[in-house]
Amino acid sequence: DVQLVESGGGLVQPGGSLRLSCGASGARYSNSCMSWFRQAPGKERETVATMHSGGTSTLYADSVKGRFTFSQDNAKRMLYLQMNSLKPEDTAMYYCALRGVTWVGLCPHNPAWYTDWGQGTQVTVS
Repeated sequence: DVQLVESGGGLVQPGGSLRLSCGASGARYSNSCMSWFRQAPGKERETVATMHSGGTSTLYADSVKGRFTFSQDNAKRMLYLQMNSLKPEDTAMYYCALRGVTWVGLCPHNPAWYTDWGQGTQVTVS
């Protein structure tokens, strides 16, 4: 298994910025799908962004496109989510997730498909 730990959440004013980090340890996959998810109280978990470890393209939810940036530092086994121009509707618990794959290409957006999860970090925009 891969162990994941999110950090960087907090309270920010609308229009502010925050950078979330996700550190990985343990097992390594030759290829993996990597995603950020978020979940607000009373709502389903939704995909924020996905990225393939061997690809160059990143996909974002329409609601965050142009405001959020998903990046990685493979040498440090770190994932990042830079969040700018934050809105109250961005308030949620944010999670990073991984699953090893054998293909190179698009990654699923279904949270139930992912196998390795962090415990989440709370982002509140108010």
